[in-house]
Amino acid sequence: MSGHSKWATIKHKKGAADARRGRLFTKLIKEITIAARMGGGDPNGNPRLRTAVAAAKNANMPSDNIERAVKKGTGELEGVSYEDCTYEGFGPAGVAIMVEAVTDNKNRTTSELRKIWEKFNGNMGVQGCVTHMFTRRGRIQIEPGGKTEDDIMADALDVGAEDVLTEDAGFVVYTKPNPNELNSTKESLEKKGWKIAEARLSMIPQNYVDLQKKEAESMLKLVEALEEHDDVQNVYANFDISDEILRAIEQTG
Repeated sequence: MSGHSKWATIKHKKGAADARRGRLFTKLIKEITIAARMGGGDPNGNPRLRTAVAAAKNANMPSDNIERAVKKGTGELEGVSYEDCTYEGFGPAGVAIMVEAVTDNKNRTTSELRKIWEKFNGNMGVQGCVTHMFTRRGRIQIEPGGKTEDDIMADALDVGAEDVLTEDAGFVVYTKPNPNELNSTKESLEKKGWKIAEARLSMIPQNYVDLQKKEAESMLKLVEALEEHDDVQNVYANFDISDEILRAIEQTG
């Protein structure tokens, strides 16, 4: 199996920082706004917007909030102008990190993220310094619902998915890195009775760095601090932590 997102598993074990409702809504609203600005306000003709709206509904965001975010993106309502930006760099032990952000002030965001990197023994690098260490793919997180990997494998391959993986939180289905492909596969799996926890385009590490306890503690703090920044949408990093070391970190608090 390819493209196992180790950080996704670790976040599931430790509890995702983005679980706080207000911060999650802020991130989703930004994504909806910029998706509507770039591709129009009709989800049927805008795959990125369709994915963003589906994520917002999955998070139980009120429909009025979604509608306002779309209208701000299309210019029907006055709002802040956002832009996509990507940051790359390294963490402890040379771990590669990619950060996707949406901001209304790139200079401010760049400065703040650089300070976070430096605070936790990392370094922000130049554009393109770690891109080659990741592969872009569609990633669909599925709740098992009492079914087996063989069950999801059969259904996923039947609807054109590229790969299936079992993780602690359930199953992960990978698709081609195309919003239309991602949405089509998601909708087809839903029709087959699968409950989708999350569906988005993602950067999958090509290999992983095994971390010892001290490095792992710094790395977890760095990633969590990056994720808690209001402008950050996604953080990808190519590290792994053994269950033994993770338990030791959890016990020490």
